[in-house]
Amino acid sequence: MKSRVIRTTESLCPRCLKKIPAELVEEDGKIKIKKTCNDHGNFEDIYWGNAEHYKWVMGFQNDGNGIENPGTKRDKGCPYDCGLCNGHKSHTVLGIVDVTNRCNLRCPVCFANAGSSKEIYEPSAEKIEKMLKNLRDNKPVPAYAFQFSGGEPTMRDDLPELVRIGRKLGFLYIMVDTNGIRIANDINYLKALKDAGMDSFYLQFDGLDDGIYRKLRGVDLLDKKITAIENCRRIGLKNVVLVVTLVKGINDNQVGGIIKFAAENSDIIKCVNFQPLSFAGKASKIEVKGNRITTYDFINLVENQTRSMIKAKYFYPVPSMMHLSNFVEAYTGIPAVKMSVHPCCGVGTYIIINDDKTYTPINEIVEVDRFFRILKEGAEELRNENSISKRLNAGKLKINAKFLSETIGSIHNPKYRNTILQLLKTGTYDATASFHENALMIGCMHFMDPWNFDTQRVERCTIHYSTPDGRLIPFCSYNALHREGVERGSKKER
Repeated sequence: MKSRVIRTTESLCPRCLKKIPAELVEEDGKIKIKKTCNDHGNFEDIYWGNAEHYKWVMGFQNDGNGIENPGTKRDKGCPYDCGLCNGHKSHTVLGIVDVTNRCNLRCPVCFANAGSSKEIYEPSAEKIEKMLKNLRDNKPVPAYAFQFSGGEPTMRDDLPELVRIGRKLGFLYIMVDTNGIRIANDINYLKALKDAGMDSFYLQFDGLDDGIYRKLRGVDLLDKKITAIENCRRIGLKNVVLVVTLVKGINDNQVGGIIKFAAENSDIIKCVNFQPLSFAGKASKIEVKGNRITTYDFINLVENQTRSMIKAKYFYPVPSMMHLSNFVEAYTGIPAVKMSVHPCCGVGTYIIINDDKTYTPINEIVEVDRFFRILKEGAEELRNENSISKRLNAGKLKINAKFLSETIGSIHNPKYRNTILQLLKTGTYDATASFHENALMIGCMHFMDPWNFDTQRVERCTIHYSTPDGRLIPFCSYNALHREGVERGSKKER
């Protein structure tokens, strides 16, 4: 069995969570992560389902510049110095604030281990305001978007007031993670959240039959999910993200059906985010071997279950969007939000919803590779202007004449040219929202657990928990290492 080392990194021992050296190895046409703990022996897991696809994905690595005001210094090394430390390579794109560890479900796959503690973690409104302000204080790019999470955030009656605090601090996009039970049962509470300024729900949605929910959540929930979506439609909240915990042998045969359901309800649903099961929290008790779904597995599930309407090759790594960010930043002269995550963290694509609720993949409307190349060349041309005035005058004229004509040539459907060009010119929230009116994003975020943990991914994370002690902690390191300590240090008795 021939194998070769692709790169070295650092990982965690799945038993003691100690940091240990690791290798990514090409073997049997796949990429595996292999490591040895002196106390607990050898471990290996699938890191990426296809070696050639992994190499293509890694070609999109495009690091950011971190933040100018890190909260901690690098001392013990990643992932122990989180704060963000001065070695972190990305700023916050999405902040997360856990408002409670209470939950009205006891899901066996919960990576947050919600509802298991005998003590309540529930920061006060005053503390949450400080946690949100810490996200806004990032320099040079403040966080513009965050999620209230938990636990189940809707367990808090004062959640509308917490949303108002976020709006007051200048956040442009506020989401609430939810299982949907309360918003299905209490439309007045739902209205209060919308009136307070909440933009979107991140709705747990694992499938289209109750057998799935009984296995993953312990109870029948499909009716609650549908009612929650209908209640959003009733009050005019037109921005729901379906979040699918993808588990082999339970709901991996539902990928195509969920996408079809989202397209049919695209007046309300704007994104489907599939998350292959992370073996952390309660899910750490599930046997990893044979149950891992990689990102490569996911994109092939999409192709097979949509009868090749959405092809695996249509999915691009998240940092491919750095071409857009870099262009907008060079064009406007204003620091832009940059999706500088590690290429293995996630992939995505868009489908454009037609009037009859069928859809057309954006890759059949836009020549994506050509589009990214034009963006890259345009950003470089703008940066090479000798002065700000030249950049804002001669540079823009050159871009308008040459760049925009080339860009138009890469967009085959004239209906979307103006929308996409306006997004390029301004990069504003309104321009982004306009693009999403008839577009449905399909994404896959493969969060890490101690088995496939890779510090090189952690260093580039753009999803950060804001904690009561003033730190910002990358998502996967928080759930693998830091969550228990944070909640224990800020708890109150139940």
